[in-house]
Amino acid sequence: MDLTHLGQTSALPTSPEDARLDYVPNPRLGRLYLVRFTAPEFTSLCPVTGQPDFAHIVLDYCPGETIVESKSLKLFLHSFRNHCGFHEDVTVGIAERLVEEMRPTWLRIGGYWYPRGGIPIDVFWQTGAPPDGLWVPDQGVASYRGRG
Repeated sequence: MDLTHLGQTSALPTSPEDARLDYVPNPRLGRLYLVRFTAPEFTSLCPVTGQPDFAHIVLDYCPGETIVESKSLKLFLHSFRNHCGFHEDVTVGIAERLVEEMRPTWLRIGGYWYPRGGIPIDVFWQTGAPPDGLWVPDQGVASYRGRG
C-alpha cells in the first residue's frame, strides 16, 4: 500500500485540489456493507464574502474494491477551511472526488449547512439507488430549528 498519511506526520493541505486521498483494499470484498463518516464541524468559506460557513457533513458509502483511509479523508475535509465555494459545489464536489477515485458501489452525501442570512441550506447527492439488501440508516441529522 502506498499510504502518504497514516503513521506519518502530515501537513494540512492548502486546498482540496492539493489534498491526497489514500485508498486501501476493501477487507471485506464481496460483502454488502455501509461505511459512514461524519464531520459535524466542517468549515469552508463563502466565495463572495470570505466569511466562514459551517456544516455537518454525513458521508455514506458501500465500498467496491477499495475503502478510503480515514486520516487522508480527515485532511481532505479540513483542507476546505480556506477554500471558497458555495454549499452546493462543496458538498457535491466532495462526493464526486471520492466517486471518481475510490469507485464505490454506492455513495451518498448529506451537507447540513448552518444558516447564514437566516436560511439554512441542506445539500444531498447520491450516485443512484442503493444496492438491494444494503442497510442504509437515516443520517440522523435533524433539520435546523433555530434556538429552541
